[in-house]
Amino acid sequence: MITSVKEFEKDVCKLFKKSKIETYSTLDIQGNKIQKPINIQDNWFSAQRDTMDSKLFFTFTSKELIDDILKEVETYNKEKASNNPVKAIVMNVEKHV
Repeated sequence: MITSVKEFEKDVCKLFKKSKIETYSTLDIQGNKIQKPINIQDNWFSAQRDTMDSKLFFTFTSKELIDDILKEVETYNKEKASNNPVKAIVMNVEKHV
């Protein structure tokens, strides 16, 4: 499972292609980040919420291909300095139909 800000969508699709993952799904999601102001007078409320248009990508594939895309995401994040790095996680599927 991979999440990114929407502006990185094409880049993430290229990472899938580089990793030879040919089938994956995407969803539009709304990312939220709650930031506490340094000075409470800067904001009437105790925290400010920033929202970002984001993407969720997911695939079911082999461990080898997952290892490849995780390396690609890590490299991408190192090369592209951003406050919103691409995030990737692996979740095991214990049962399926």
